[in-house]
Amino acid sequence: MAVALLTHSRVALHTGLPNPKERFEQVVLLKKWPMGWFDIYTKEDYVRLDPIIRLCRATTQPFEWSEAPYSRETESGAAEVMDRATDFRMKEGFCLPIHGINGYEACFSMSGVDLDLSSRTKPALHLMAMYAFERTRQLLKPSPNAGSGILTPRERETLIWAAAGKSAADTGDILGITERTVTAHIASACQKLDAVNKTQAVARALQYRLIGL
Repeated sequence: MAVALLTHSRVALHTGLPNPKERFEQVVLLKKWPMGWFDIYTKEDYVRLDPIIRLCRATTQPFEWSEAPYSRETESGAAEVMDRATDFRMKEGFCLPIHGINGYEACFSMSGVDLDLSSRTKPALHLMAMYAFERTRQLLKPSPNAGSGILTPRERETLIWAAAGKSAADTGDILGITERTVTAHIASACQKLDAVNKTQAVARALQYRLIGL
């Protein structure tokens, strides 16, 4: 089951993304949405029309809600979802898709009236989203890999510097090794942690307490 974490300031929802035969409310795990919005969303089956959910399934890159494409002329349902969300002060948002080895797994989406979505805050939000997802995943279904594939000291070092926002080239300069070697260590760590990218590997290493900040 795919798992999503959707938030709106003090609002959160953990849910599976339903297949064509499932209703949205059947796969909800935890929810804290504005009063009335969840009832409307489920009653109208908005998950099938929501352009945010659609883009989450199609990309691995974080995006602002305004970047989710839909046509008001030809997709009245998508426009309705976004308009009704605005009624609940969910006008602007930021979404981070989280994909696993077997495809789409989750997304982290936040909404508010005045979001700080700068080039400085977005990477931090990305890492926090990954960590939140990994924590949720561990609580719901402990990973069988949590105690296996222990990282080497060099793999831990490269992930620590990655968590600090350093590029492979920067990390290479710090550790006195080549950028290619750094990339190789990160790739090895990703494989051991069953992660599809560096950010997910950092989140899992933090969750399993293999590294610290």
